[in-house]
Amino acid sequence: MGQVLTLDDAVRRREALRAEGRQVVFTNGHFDLLHVGHLDYLEKARALGDALFVGINGDASTARLKGPGRPLVPAAERARLLAALKPVTASLIFEEDTADAVLRALQPDIYVKGGDYHTTPLPERSTVEAYGGKVVLIDYLPDHSTTALIRKIKALPE
Repeated sequence: MGQVLTLDDAVRRREALRAEGRQVVFTNGHFDLLHVGHLDYLEKARALGDALFVGINGDASTARLKGPGRPLVPAAERARLLAALKPVTASLIFEEDTADAVLRALQPDIYVKGGDYHTTPLPERSTVEAYGGKVVLIDYLPDHSTTALIRKIKALPE
């Protein structure tokens, strides 16, 4: 089972993995209301390397980016749930709106984001390319999103 780490602890863990010649993969997101689409994405990300670190947007960041009423699940709980998933080596919470600072500190070999960035600029791309990392885009499992799940819940009769 993975662990919830601070950024400093994640960097130390990453350095130990690098010294062993292991490839580190990093992804990030809100991961509010975990569902099988998240698991599918994380399994595909983990398959790209030897360890998977997952950054979770903190509560204030999620509220800014997702809007009123979000997150539904507090960041500490989201981080704990993600760390318990088999593909995840470690999770960490960050408060910024992008993962640039985490990426600069952690410098994973591979940065993974969802396939929606095939048509949208990826804000962190230049950060990853500046330290020599690789960006990989993974398509989402069709018809599985937190937004769709929230809509479905709202449509339930009371």
